[in-house]
Amino acid sequence: MTELTLTEVNANVHSVHLPSGAHVGNLKRIGAVWKFKAVGYDATGAVEPGGGPLTDQHNMVFDAPDTDAMNTRLGCWL
Repeated sequence: MTELTLTEVNANVHSVHLPSGAHVGNLKRIGAVWKFKAVGYDATGAVEPGGGPLTDQHNMVFDAPDTDAMNTRLGCWL
């Protein structure tokens, strides 16, 4: 299983990264709900919202920004 890391951007957003440092999404608080927002990049480096290796998990709901929960639920998809 790949170990994902969370980096706090602000009180409502945490970025999600692979061990290589590659950005694969964000965990965003929308109202009272935390949702994973997948992110990919095209050949020119432009952001593809909802894309990338975790595209099928886009909008997965979490209770809070928790690294263990992210790895349990998302890491198995990598």
